Parts: sequence; C-alpha cells; structure tokens
Amino acid sequence: MAKKIIAVVPLWDDEKDSIWMLPGYMDGVKAAGAIPVILPLGSETEDVLAVFEKCDGLLMTGGHDVSPSLYQEPRRAACGISCEDRDRIERALYERALAREKPVLGICRGIQLINVLQGGTLYQDLPTEHNSGIEHHMKPPYTAVSHYVNIKRDSPLYDLIRTERLGVNSYHHQAIKRLGEELEIMAVSEDGLAEAIRHTRQRFVWAVQWHPEFDFPVNPASRAIFETFVGACQ
Repeated sequence: MAKKIIAVVPLWDDEKDSIWMLPGYMDGVKAAGAIPVILPLGSETEDVLAVFEKCDGLLMTGGHDVSPSLYQEPRRAACGISCEDRDRIERALYERALAREKPVLGICRGIQLINVLQGGTLYQDLPTEHNSGIEHHMKPPYTAVSHYVNIKRDSPLYDLIRTERLGVNSYHHQAIKRLGEELEIMAVSEDGLAEAIRHTRQRFVWAVQWHPEFDFPVNPASRAIFETFVGACQ
C-alpha cells in the first residue's frame, strides 16, 4: 500500500522573509508511516491548493498569532505579530480540506485557527486575560510536563489513549475563548481552557493545544495522535 502524503503548513520567519520548519512536525508524520510535504507558503493561493489536491491530509502547525481581524475583534496591546499571508492561505487550505473531507490535525496555532474559522474567538494573551497561575508557556526541555489536561470520557481522544488525565507540554500565550460552531471539546486544562477539540460533522478534524511534535519519541499518547491522524487518511 502506498504511503499517504500529508501537507504540512510551514512556519514563517519575519526576519528572513522565508518559510521554515521544526523537524518534529515532519518526524511525527514520518514515524506514523506517511510522507510529509511542506507547502509553498509564499505562492499564490490557487497554486498552494493545487499542491494540496495531491495530498491526503493537512497538518496545521504552530507559529504566529492568529489575526484578531479574523474574529472581528480589535488587536490588544499584548497580541503578538500575525502573518496575513499565512492566515489567508491556511484558511483556504482548511476550507478545501473540509470540502474534500480530508483529515486535519491542528497543533497549537492550529487549534486556535480552526476555532476561529469555525466562528469562535481567542484570548489574545493569557497572562493579561486569563492569568490562572498554570504554566502555559514553558521553557525547554519540551518533552517535560508543563501541566495536566482532563480528557472527557465520551470523547474519541479518551477512546484512543484511555486516560482521563494526561500530562502535556505547553508553549502558547493565546487560547480558545468562545468555542466555534460544530466543534466539541475533548480535553480541558486545569484552569478551564479547551486543550483538544474535534469537528463534529467531519470524519476526522482534531486539534490539540499542546505539542506532540516535541515529545512523540517518548510519549505514547503523542505518537498515537499522529498515528490516528495518518490512519484516517484514505
């Protein structure tokens, strides 16, 4: 059987005006038995979509803050830099994935953007809007546990990893505020933030706020997430 091809959204380097990639995203996909392909972010939207048509799934990675304009809110002072080109192209990719019923996995920024594209909103900066004392922006090593999440027993994520409490790494300062339409929360942090979601009307659209690409070599739950995503690709 031919290996599945996973389209990976690259990160953007403002200083070098170029795309770049953390190897963990690629390695996680390869370890799950698929072929990762970095999309040409600087190209025209239709060209990127043409490449995506040849792929079996979409991995939405971390990176810049989602522009508040996408959820019709003014930018707060603590909101980080956005990448308008990435917002635009990634929106088109997500919409095409839904239309083609291609599996999607969102990580960090990925969960935030999926929520926004489904009509939800974000905390633009947790320290100033939701300061709970929980460490959401950890320092290395990123294989360590930053905090715990509570996994809902009636969720597909629980069916996969068979635990109600999971230690996760964490490196973000934005998070889901109002949940988007047709989304369901699968895991919640100790301070009440949505940490894992799924699309209720798609075969496989999952997203997590933590970073399985950093710890999948040592964390069975992170490996299982990548493997389930790749396994959903037809």
